[in-house]
Amino acid sequence: MYCSSIKSMLLVSSRTLRSLCRRVHTKPSAEAATESARVRRLFDGLAAGERAALAQSITLVESTARRDHDEAQHLLQLVLQENKARRKGQLGSFRIGLTGPPGTGKSTFIETFGKFLTGSGYKVAVLTVDPSSAVTGGSLLGDKTRMIQLTRDPNAYIRPSPTRGHGGGVTRTTCDAIQLCECAGYNVVLVETVGVGQSEYMVADMVDLFLLLIPPGGGDELQGVKRGIVEMADLIAVTKADGDHIPECRRMAAEYISALKFMKPRSQLWRPKVLQVSAKANVGISELWGVVQDYRNALEPNGELGHRRQRQRVRWLWTYVGSELERRLRSHPDIAACTATLENAVIEETITPGHACDELMSRFFKGNS
Repeated sequence: MYCSSIKSMLLVSSRTLRSLCRRVHTKPSAEAATESARVRRLFDGLAAGERAALAQSITLVESTARRDHDEAQHLLQLVLQENKARRKGQLGSFRIGLTGPPGTGKSTFIETFGKFLTGSGYKVAVLTVDPSSAVTGGSLLGDKTRMIQLTRDPNAYIRPSPTRGHGGGVTRTTCDAIQLCECAGYNVVLVETVGVGQSEYMVADMVDLFLLLIPPGGGDELQGVKRGIVEMADLIAVTKADGDHIPECRRMAAEYISALKFMKPRSQLWRPKVLQVSAKANVGISELWGVVQDYRNALEPNGELGHRRQRQRVRWLWTYVGSELERRLRSHPDIAACTATLENAVIEETITPGHACDELMSRFFKGNS
């Protein structure tokens, strides 16, 4: 029974799962041989730092076609082992998440910051996220057009991706794209979120440092305290600190410094800092990178960043589990018929959405609890 197979999949031990995976991957076929050749070509290209291979690999991982799923997982497994071997107990690439409300100047900041990093000898990958239309499902993916200089930099790679309805300001495969970028030799990975306001906390579960960008005049101190996203920030930068904006930026910085005093820091070894930067005038960029280095030096030697990555991987495991269970629920014919009935009952206000959810779960897992 389908429901039984789902629960068995969730309850299977890690030893049994590894044995099962070995049996699955040892089945020879002409199709598997073709897929392995494609995966090997992409992996070899990634290991050699080829941008084309990186672009094709991210496209494969982002694909929603079921025929690409096995290839993508095979490639990611090879990449995972390669990155682990290269790190030799170290962190590998350093990952920075950036977010902020619209009008903050995130793209302008990323271009200036990225050019500073490449000029300092780093290879920088930028993963930007664009919201997908709720009507058409499409995305503009226009971030690269606002980073003209960085796009031309041979030591930088920019990849815009659509959310496809995934919440939290990131895509479902962003964490996989980070692994691919590291395998391709990029030692600093910047992840820019959608930038819709207060909900982009999920990026904090895939990066080492969470940078919050705030525009001048973005609200008073109380508003800053109420934003839950501020509590997740490791570093806050007030942008556009040039010209007539300087007095307002100073006031904003002082307010956020005061607000942070009443918030519990994420780490006992680090209290979030507030800086003023201007991407247009190239002010405060080197100072910001110096603070990032201080943050890394404070948290990496004692293993805190490594432990944080371990917790992040577990959280994303369950994110994938939830996404896959929902997909299988919606695609199963028997459950689809049940879902339609319950949806109509909710529309007619015969039952509450919560009760409909309980009914759906009880039918789906009937006889397996």
